[in-house]
Amino acid sequence: MPTPHNCDAGQSVGHIYTLHHGWLVAWLQRKLGNRDDAADIAQDTFTRLCASTGIQSIEQAKEPRAYLTIVAKRLMFNHLERRSLEQAYIASLQHLPEETTLSTEQRAILLETLVELDALLNALPAPVRTAFLMSQLDGMSYEAIAAQMQLSVRTVGRYMAQGFRQCLRVMMDA
Repeated sequence: MPTPHNCDAGQSVGHIYTLHHGWLVAWLQRKLGNRDDAADIAQDTFTRLCASTGIQSIEQAKEPRAYLTIVAKRLMFNHLERRSLEQAYIASLQHLPEETTLSTEQRAILLETLVELDALLNALPAPVRTAFLMSQLDGMSYEAIAAQMQLSVRTVGRYMAQGFRQCLRVMMDA
């Protein structure tokens, strides 16, 4: 498990970590009801600080806990979305006939793919994601999407291009 001292500004984050880690874990535990998940998300929050340029800004902030809370909330929402996706997937598997039930390995691969797809879509702005899903999942035309979202067809085309670029980026990174 990485520690805050692994990043360039180790002293800065280490000081912030010492001052606020216990408080952040307790806050997350109250929200999540699970100490292990709270500890993981708190650790991820400080790891994000190491990876971001916000280290100096949090030291200078009047309310560093507010900054930590914002980062932790985003990570907590991502965690809850993943958990919800996993539970929906598991529930859908229970409705499959036995002869079409996937092996444990196939389930793991499919679940990993779903999590990656969720992350890919969450990287898109909300209107882009909505238009992309309307097209790809619902099979709606650009004109129908434009009418429903009250956008121009040209804007829907730009949104779709942005969605496809995101997919290509992920495919190229794989």
